[in-house]
Amino acid sequence: MSALMTLRMRPHHVLCSIGFEGEGYDDAFIANMGNLVYGTLRAPGGRETPIEITGEADAICAPCPSRRGLGCEKDPQIQELDAAHADILGIAVGDTLSWGECLERVRDRVVPKDLARICAGCMWLPMGMCERKVAAFRKVADDAAALGCVDKTPCP
Repeated sequence: MSALMTLRMRPHHVLCSIGFEGEGYDDAFIANMGNLVYGTLRAPGGRETPIEITGEADAICAPCPSRRGLGCEKDPQIQELDAAHADILGIAVGDTLSWGECLERVRDRVVPKDLARICAGCMWLPMGMCERKVAAFRKVADDAAALGCVDKTPCP
């Protein structure tokens, strides 16, 4: 794991990275998220990418219009999302695991109905993309097929 660049990731961004379908706050955010998700995590060898769990702004937050230094103007909501996701995934700030291990934790511990609770207040939740991806992900053993990795198409 040490030969690859470690990505710092907030707990709730594990599921955001699974649910990502090319939407975001603005063009800069979408480009950054797309690069991280499609160019690293869903790329060949992406499962080996080391992920360091953080409680501060991470690689995904970098261009976010709500970012304020290492925090966020929505910190209370973000901290609630992080706490709920860390709990269900069994991760904590300071943990380092591979992206593949993150995927396995989601597959083993999260069902679509959990998202209503752990993602409460997220503006993307009503769009259903994360729920569709988690449902597909749990049914298919092949991460690439479940996540639409090859052609970047959304799940049906």
